Order: sequence, then C-alpha cells, then structure tokens
Amino acid sequence: MLVKKTFIINGMTCSSCSATVEKATKKIEGVENSIVNLTTNKLTIQYDDEKVTKEDIVNRIKKAGYAPKEIVIEKKVTIPIEGMTCSSCAQAVERSIGKLDGVSRVSVNFLTEKALVKYDTERVRLSEIKQSIIKAGYIPMNIEKNIIANKQKNPENKKTKIMWLKFKVAVGFSIPLLYIAMAHMLGLPIPITINPESEPLNFAFIQIILLIPIIIAGYKFYTVGFRTLLNGHPNMDSLIAVGTSSAIIYSLYATFMIINGTTSYVMELYFETAGVIIALIMLGKSLEQRSKSKTSEAIKKLIALQPKEATVLHGDEEIVIPIEEVEKGDIVLIKPGENIPVDGTVIEGYSYVDESMLTGESLPVEKTIDSKVAGASINKNGLLKVHTDKTGNDTVLSKIITLVENAQDTKAPIAKLADIISSYFVPIVIATALLAGSTWLIITRDFNFSLKIFISVLVIACPCALGLATPTALMVGTGKGADNGILIKSGEALETAHKIDVIIFDKTGTITEGKPIVTDILAFNGYTKNEVLKFAASAEKASEHPLGEAIIHRNEEECLEYLTIKQFENIPGYGIKANLAEKANIIIGNEKMMLKENIALCDQQAHEKIATQGKTPIHVAINNNYAGFIAIADVVKPTSKKAIESLHKMGIKVAMISGDHQSTAEAIAKDMGIDIVLAEVLPKDKADEVKKLQNQGHIVAMVGDGINDAPALAQAHVGIAIGSGTDIAMDSADIVLMKNDLNDVSTTIELSKATIRNIKQNLFWAFAYNTAGIPLATGLIYALGGPLLNPMFAAAAMSLSSVSVVTNALRLRGFKPST
Repeated sequence: MLVKKTFIINGMTCSSCSATVEKATKKIEGVENSIVNLTTNKLTIQYDDEKVTKEDIVNRIKKAGYAPKEIVIEKKVTIPIEGMTCSSCAQAVERSIGKLDGVSRVSVNFLTEKALVKYDTERVRLSEIKQSIIKAGYIPMNIEKNIIANKQKNPENKKTKIMWLKFKVAVGFSIPLLYIAMAHMLGLPIPITINPESEPLNFAFIQIILLIPIIIAGYKFYTVGFRTLLNGHPNMDSLIAVGTSSAIIYSLYATFMIINGTTSYVMELYFETAGVIIALIMLGKSLEQRSKSKTSEAIKKLIALQPKEATVLHGDEEIVIPIEEVEKGDIVLIKPGENIPVDGTVIEGYSYVDESMLTGESLPVEKTIDSKVAGASINKNGLLKVHTDKTGNDTVLSKIITLVENAQDTKAPIAKLADIISSYFVPIVIATALLAGSTWLIITRDFNFSLKIFISVLVIACPCALGLATPTALMVGTGKGADNGILIKSGEALETAHKIDVIIFDKTGTITEGKPIVTDILAFNGYTKNEVLKFAASAEKASEHPLGEAIIHRNEEECLEYLTIKQFENIPGYGIKANLAEKANIIIGNEKMMLKENIALCDQQAHEKIATQGKTPIHVAINNNYAGFIAIADVVKPTSKKAIESLHKMGIKVAMISGDHQSTAEAIAKDMGIDIVLAEVLPKDKADEVKKLQNQGHIVAMVGDGINDAPALAQAHVGIAIGSGTDIAMDSADIVLMKNDLNDVSTTIELSKATIRNIKQNLFWAFAYNTAGIPLATGLIYALGGPLLNPMFAAAAMSLSSVSVVTNALRLRGFKPST
C-alpha cells in the first residue's frame, strides 16, 4: 500500500544538501516519489510500505549525514457511543481502541457516553476506530457536526423519559408478581385459581406471564450483558443478566417438574426475585440518568440562550431565517431584549449587552460601532446591526461548550485507581459468586440456599458506584466553573490546581491593565500643568510611541487644544524634539535627553518618588527651560491586590514576571504584597523561569494573556489564560478565565479543592459499599451468626449506592466562591 509521510530534516544548509537527501531517498526500492523543500526543511516522501519501511528511509537519511524527524499529523475526535452502562463498558472500549496502532490517547467516559481519541491520521483511520468499538460490543454513533444544533435536540431528555417509562412497566408488573409469590407465606388473600396449594401450575404460569413484560422492559440487561460476557469484557449488565437468568432458568426447571407432577417444587420458584431485581435496578438506573442529566445543567443553560432564528438584512428587507442558515458576512439585526445569534462586529447602533452567561461578569457591557459581540449574549436596550464574523462551531459559545465537554470527557489522575479496579472487578465478582455458591452447596447440600447466595453476590456488586465517583464530580465541577466564567479544559488541570503552591503572574495585562495612562503631572518655572500637557501632547501627535499615546489620550480627556507642528525629530533611546507654530521649541524625553540638552531638572526628590512607585517620568522642556514632567504608568487592575491577598490566605506564594527594570518591578511588588519578583525577563525566557521554580519542587501555575506568555503557560503545571487575552495564550492554557478578573484564580483553586474533596468522598463510599456488601452477600456474616441477604435487598442496595454517589456529586452545584 502506498504511504505518504513528511519529515523535518535537520542539518540541511544549502540546495546541495536538499539534493543529497532527495537523491539518497529516491534510490531506495519502493520509494515512488521524494521531494525536499529547503525553505521549510521538509521531506515529503511516498513509498510502498510492503517493499520498504519507515525505519529504512530514516536510516538512509542518517547515512547521508542528516537528522530526520517524522511530522505526525494527529487528529482529536469525540465519538458518541451507544450501549455503555457502567465503567467496565468504558474500560472495554478504551482497551479495544487503545490496541490500534496510531492511537496515542484514548479516554472513554460512560457518563457522557463518549470516547475522546487522539490518533495519527496516516496510521489509523476513523473507520478502524469505529470498528474496534463495534468489536468490543458497542455502537459508535455519528460525530456531531454542529455542536449547538445537536444539543438543542436534547437526546438526554428523551433517554430519561424512555427509561422512566420502562421502569413504570417493570414496577407495574413486579408489584403483583411479588404479591402473588409471597401472599400465601404472609397469610394474605389470594384467588383460589392461582393458589399454590390447590393450583400449583396456575401459580407458576401467572408468575411467568407477569415476568415477561418485565424482561422486555429490561431486555438491554440481557443483550448487552451476555454480549460483553461472550466478548470477554463482562460488565455490570453481565452480573444482572447472569444472576436473574439463573433464577429464571431454575424456576422454569421447577415449573417443568410441577407439570410432571412433582408439586413440591412450587416452593422453589424465584420468578419474583428476577422481576423485582430488574425493577429495582431500573429504578436505580432511572434515578441515575435523571441525576446525570443535572450534572451538565451549566451547558444546557448556555445552549438554551442560543436563538433558533436570526433576522438578516438583504438590502432594506428583513428576513427571519434559521440560525443554521446564517453565513459569515451577513448583516444581522438585533432588537432590544433579543439574544444575539452570532459572533460579530457592531456596524450600526448603540446598546448595552448582558454577557454574564459567557463571562460571569454581572454588569452589562457598552457596545458601540466596531465593538465585538458574542452569540447567546442578550441585547438590553438598543437596536444593533452586526456584521457576522463567526457562525456554528466557530462561535465563542460553541468553543466554550467544546472546552467544557472535552474536560468532562478527559480523566483526572485520581480516576486511574478506580479504572484499574473496575477493569478487574466484574470477573472477580463472577468468580466470587461461583466460589461462594459452590462452597455453600457443598456445606449445606441445599441448592436453593446456594442459588440465593450466588444471585446476591452478582447483584449487590456495584462497579457503577466506582465508575461514577470521578466523572460525575468532574462534570459538575467543570460545569460550575463555566457558570463562573472559568473554562477548565481537562480533568487533570482541575485536579492539579488544588496542589499549586506558587502562582506566577505576568505583569503587563494580567496584574496591570496593559495600557499606559498618565497618573501625575508636575509643573515648574511658572508653567501650569495644562500648559505642560498641551505642549507635550502637541509634540507627541507626530510620534508613534505608546507613552506618547497616553499623553495624547489625557490631553483629549482634558479637552485641551493641539498646537501646529512645524518641525519634528525623533531621537531613539532619548525622546523627541519639535518646533511648534507658537515659536516654541519643545524637548520631551527621559533623563538622558535632558542631560544631553544641558537642561537642569527641578525637584529631584519628586522624580525619585515617582520612580519608586513604578512610574515612568517623561520630562518636558519649553524653549530650553525645564517645564515639568508627566508620570506614566501601567496601572494595577482594581481586583489584583485582593486576588493576591486571597491566594496568600490559601498559603500560596505569588510571583510576578516582568520585563521591567528591577526597581520598577519591586516597587509594584511591594505595593501588591508579591513574594517573588522576576524582573528584566525577556519574553523568550519566561518558560525558563517557570522551569526554575519547578526544579525547586514547586507545583507552579502561570497566569498570562499575551502571545509571549504561551510557552510559559505550556511549561507550567497549570497554565491559566485571561479571556481578554490572545487566542494563542488561550490555546496554550489549561484553564481560561473569561472575565478579566484575577479573583477567579483563587476561585479556580477553591473549585478544584471542592471537586477533589467530593471525588475522594465518592471513592470512599464506593469502596466501602463494595467492601461491606460483597462479604454480606457471600454469607460470610451469616456463617458467623449474622443475617443472610435476600437477593431483592441486594438489588435495592446496589441501586442506592450509584444514586448516592451521583447525589453527593450534585452537592457541588451549591459551590460558591469566597471572593
């Protein structure tokens, strides 16, 4: 089969090198085509993998004197799967997909019923992955193309309704079945036609008739249970199927004996045991399904805000069309009170928009021409015309849903223990049930007693409680994060966050606002503050320096006029000179500029005070006389100091990383209460500073917003990006804060601690339940003089264990941040 691969070739310096590589690879038998691009240092090669291997090609390139490295094109896909009922199912699918060559990562979550797969597109195809799921005994569904449209159909709600209907059928028939089976033992009235003493055969047949609808309602226990058992991957359904089938088969044998005249077998019918077990398990499953649907309520709230229609302008005509038909470039009209249907740019109108559902920010945001708006936010009080920039899966809302769902589909490291146990759990339980049943049969010679033990062990064992412990808490935790404007991309990030002991904040744009503003103006030698500002702003009009922009902005705020510039000179590293129409010669710049022009500064103490506050003084001289200075600073965000105080209360050290001079950085750090100052750090060295702290044994989080923060965000144990930052920073981060508020950093850590605490509680109760329940079911406690567990009570206990774990996870919905 022809295979196409791409390699990066290190060591090539000229066209002769590329020709050498091309020549060397083309000589290999089986190579169809070989092209080297010297500009990109890439080799694209096509070969027959039956005649030559990748290793042969690599060795030939190395022999020619160059270092090849294969470029692996990996794709990440989420596949919905039908038929999984417990964590053992998820383990079976995970093992089956993981065996495929080219799959680098697979995570299956039976709670969301999805597999998250990362694979090399050149080594394995999506169809092969789907085939491996089928081989494991489950059904891969079509991959969602339009996230929001698919979610709006709400398949979970339909599934819950069907499950409750099946439960009602099961319980409707199991109640009379239980009454008929037990009435004669409890002295309750029973029709003579089905009395076991006078009509034993009718007594057996009526139970079979009542049991049939129950089995039909719970048919999936048998289809899935026996299929997975035969595939060598038994799950919880297998335990129920084997347990209830044993009771049914023995009862059918007893019925056959009654037909043949041995009426004593009327006391050995266990149809009601099978029926009630199925009904109780279905009750547990129905409650579990209802609870599971509540774990993703945060996402459902977001989806509900997405309008199904949009008003699009075609010339002067307003046309209402389905949201799926809106195209990039369309002009959308949004009236007051309507939900914004697309991501776009305001081209006409003025309004305030409620973005709280996306960012967690409670106050509406002002929107004017050129303002960006996001789909699902609410237009409050003005008419807006919006140019559509993004639709469908490219919108902010879709990305938030994808991020949250991907996080829910990943696994936290703490889940690994439960996964390992779940993978061995069901086979061990089946072996334990056989051993316990056989042992009691040998001891008592009582088949009925042994059968009860066998069924009880199978039914009480609950891999579901173990499997649900982690994903339910993660789903609620990540959903609660989304409610608060915190997007957590993976379960691993959520778990690691509670261990953080050092947080590094990038200064510019993270601790500070990210744009310089004028903070102080001091005037000397008879000049006024407004004169100093006006002359400086007039000269800076011709400059493109960011500090100059701050001076111009302040001048406009003060509504001062601009003077006409006649001449302008920029002196790099020093400042500027300008000649104004009013015959004024202006010199603006740093202290070096003033010394260069022999202009004496006034009030040295004021300059030093400004410097210690982390501000930059811009000196102004008019006609060679010192007129004053303008202090400029990138001011600290109002929430930064409180956020740092919150982190200190948690025992977390705070570091600040900046390219500023040491004295400027230390001035800000002192005012903010920052513990570690990393100053004069070049953008390319930020990741190294993170690594240094990691090498000291710290669990480090990095908080940033710019492109130059991306490597440091990726290096940190947990990378946290501010939502107002760049897409690259957000892509590199593990957690994204949609609000521009550093208090959300401490909220993230609080949420992580609450989620991990909840997971530990769930795991404890799941382990405790199985540890206590299985010995009780085996008759071990009975042998020591204790009670014997009836299979029906075992089924009830098993159902309650799963429901209790999910209910405990739902307590996380009450999480409230302290800040």
